[in-house]
Amino acid sequence: MLICAVAVNGADATGRLRVPTAKALKAATFKVQPEYNPMARQLRLSGTVQVDVFISATGQVEKVTVVSGHALLSSGVVSALKKWKFDPLGEGDEKAMPAVTRLSFDFTP
Repeated sequence: MLICAVAVNGADATGRLRVPTAKALKAATFKVQPEYNPMARQLRLSGTVQVDVFISATGQVEKVTVVSGHALLSSGVVSALKKWKFDPLGEGDEKAMPAVTRLSFDFTP
């Protein structure tokens, strides 16, 4: 499985800091690898799952929204990401603030 980078900067419509993937991955202090769903493996499903990860000012994952990807593959990604932990994120000298980043996970049988 591969985590791909999707660079997006600035703030989103809710005022959350939009963090580039590379910065978010660097700030990740605890990661759980998504499991390849057994049925998806049996069906030899492959593909990419893209998700938006909403991170609190304290570094906890608040919400994971699937942007694209097969449901059999995306369920494992969402479950794993809810367990991730991040160092608090901010921009420049700003204090930590809620953030969102986009992550991609590739699955191949």
